[in-house]
Amino acid sequence: MSSYEETFHIFNTETEKLESAINTAFRTSELSISEIVQIYYQLTNVISLSTLLKQQIEGSGNPHSMTRKIEETQKFISEKFDSKLHKSIMGQLANSIKEITKSLGSGNSAEKSKEEIESEAKLYEKLRQTISTREFVEQYDAGLPHD
Repeated sequence: MSSYEETFHIFNTETEKLESAINTAFRTSELSISEIVQIYYQLTNVISLSTLLKQQIEGSGNPHSMTRKIEETQKFISEKFDSKLHKSIMGQLANSIKEITKSLGSGNSAEKSKEEIESEAKLYEKLRQTISTREFVEQYDAGLPHD
């Protein structure tokens, strides 16, 4: 098996994982932070593999089926992820940050019980994770072509 055939096999496997993750996300009302990170991680894998594969097949007679699969995957990412899911995730993260911030801001600064302090600490941690995830997602957003 040639180098580009091995890469193509890995590309197909990773593309299937990505498509499954994206399709599952469409059926979910709200994604967890770990699910969001996993989708972007998988997306980065597929994009990197498609770039590598294009370079490998460029000088090899350019097998048409491989080129077509790369183009289909890029179209899927553009139509399903970039145009829809990515925007939904960005909105979900913004809303979550707004709600957590609002919840933290409405707290009474007077004497707090140990449970209230622990609950507030958990909210701050969730806010930190959500903001960090939003920054991670914005890195992908910065790389998208804009009209």
